[in-house]
Amino acid sequence: MEHEIAIESSLREKRRFKPDPAFARKANVPGQAAYNRMAKAAEKNPERFWAQQAREHVSWFVPWKKVLDWKLPFAKWFVGAKTNVSFNCLDRHLEGENAWRKNKAAIIWEGEPGDTRVLTYGDLHREVCKFANVLKSQNVKKGDRIVLYMPLIPELAIAMLACTRIGAVHSIIFGGFSADSIRDRIKDAQAKLVVTADGGWRRGRIIQLKKLVDEALEDLPSVERVIVYRRTDHGVPMREGRDLWWDALMEGASTDCKPAKLDSEHPLFILYTSGSTGRPKGILHTTGGYLTQATVTARYIFDLKDEDTYWCTADIGWITGHSYVVYGILANGATTLLYEGAPNHPDEERFWQIIDRYKVTILYTAPTAIRTFMKWGDHHPKKYSLRSLRLLGTVGEPINPEAWMWYRRIIGRNRCPIVDTWWQTETGGIMITPIPGGVATPPGSATRPFPGISAAVVDEQGEEVPTNEGGYLVITKPWPGMLRGIYGDPKRYRKEYWSRFPGVYFAGDGARRDKDGNFWVMGRIDDVMNVAGHRLSTMEVESALVSHKMVAEAAVVGRPDDIKGTAVVCFVTLEEDEQAVPGLDKELKDHVAKEIGPIGRPDEVRFTDALPKTRSGKIMRRLLRDIAAGRETLGDTTTLEDYSVLAALREDED
Repeated sequence: MEHEIAIESSLREKRRFKPDPAFARKANVPGQAAYNRMAKAAEKNPERFWAQQAREHVSWFVPWKKVLDWKLPFAKWFVGAKTNVSFNCLDRHLEGENAWRKNKAAIIWEGEPGDTRVLTYGDLHREVCKFANVLKSQNVKKGDRIVLYMPLIPELAIAMLACTRIGAVHSIIFGGFSADSIRDRIKDAQAKLVVTADGGWRRGRIIQLKKLVDEALEDLPSVERVIVYRRTDHGVPMREGRDLWWDALMEGASTDCKPAKLDSEHPLFILYTSGSTGRPKGILHTTGGYLTQATVTARYIFDLKDEDTYWCTADIGWITGHSYVVYGILANGATTLLYEGAPNHPDEERFWQIIDRYKVTILYTAPTAIRTFMKWGDHHPKKYSLRSLRLLGTVGEPINPEAWMWYRRIIGRNRCPIVDTWWQTETGGIMITPIPGGVATPPGSATRPFPGISAAVVDEQGEEVPTNEGGYLVITKPWPGMLRGIYGDPKRYRKEYWSRFPGVYFAGDGARRDKDGNFWVMGRIDDVMNVAGHRLSTMEVESALVSHKMVAEAAVVGRPDDIKGTAVVCFVTLEEDEQAVPGLDKELKDHVAKEIGPIGRPDEVRFTDALPKTRSGKIMRRLLRDIAAGRETLGDTTTLEDYSVLAALREDED
């Protein structure tokens, strides 16, 4: 059968970096042969593989009776087993041969103003037990939903772990969302208690978190209590009978709280995906399977060692923060670093100062951040040693090869392997990734599915496409960390993830697979443009633009066109010392045409000093599509980092 081309893929990358033998010898997966054995065993029997990993790396109170119960599209993993996430992240590091970790740093934290704290595993255990007892004192019971709306401070991790300790279900709302967004999420989750702070710091300003919570709760009588942590201490109104201070409650709380023995399928958290319009979508994750995947992937992908200081720059309000700032890292007994503020406050060298100050060994950040660092200039990181770094990672969206190479050369000093990871809120943990020391890495590719994960690229009919042909990325078998549904809406869950291709999970992304078996993720299918009968990935056009020596960052969108169907519009920011001289737009159009073919040639290139981004660093392409089409901006813009960027783009349009 002739395959229908889902997405045309023209980007080719021939560079390859083999695992460094010295790194591989000491790695948790020591070399390519060890990786091949692991991957082969997992492919032969995924359930046996995950069961072995769960036995080795997770502590269970009661063993499972069955590894997997799969009734499409609903999965149960480690059926009948009992465990507790808080116990795995804390208690087991204080017992037996691991008891020495009691005095090891669990969390190193730096606030934006420069204040710092270190919590050892012993400290963190004590604080979590106390706050778990605080929750109990407020009549929080197993299964109750608790909303956490806080800055990136240790107390957010403490509140998460306290919920898991007693079986409460937490739902973290990123600290940049509006009152309306908070209200929608609290209402959907039917939360009975909110934990927040008076405020948080961002670029030297106080973010008014308590004020936003007060606005959100005006019409929500279901919330019985609001617990408020003093972060900025700037004075906020407290409603008598509802609002309580964190420190007053903690003062008399007991440090003794036994972890609840929870079923493997007990709900762990609900995390709402940030759609632009419509009803919020609460992704539900449960306990045993999620914990297993987060723990095992963190161990092997980041090659975690006891001496590591690990820094994932994501906010805990996103899934990356859940899995790879808190749960997966602490379950391995590692040290996790938290930084509250912006990467350029008070200047563009904050990240590099932090790495040298705390001797960070593993850095996990977003491609958007990397491209921003490139724009700011090499001279900033070059002032710092960065010698402590031994492993780099990327997360959040596909990384273009030139940003990958810059990351390797300027930040990793050509010695650090890079793990480019693909996964989603829905998958719970990393799905496609190189294993450092075990897999050769081409710049821009997330390489192979993690052992035990089955992925494919298919056409419109759901059949696998030939090598190097673009298609739809699907997961063909259940995996431990998979979402268990959309909270309160099983029909929507089935429709959104399992109806496009019957029997398999459709990720919503396009991809291709090369002759070596490496996956090249091409971005959201929503970001594919129909240009004169061809389906083009915006990511490939962006990657071609950024490969030009003058371009620091680019975002590509489509706008309606009477002749071609869609016209390709590029928003480009230049390197720090470059200027948009006459003729540069044509030069960039020619460059794209040369890199990926004439069909990718942009119709319009617009130069801008900055792109509209969320506080987590993602480009808000939805807003750019509106601007390109001359439409009014619709949907929620409260997560926008800098509103002046949007205003400037509108002025340029006029």
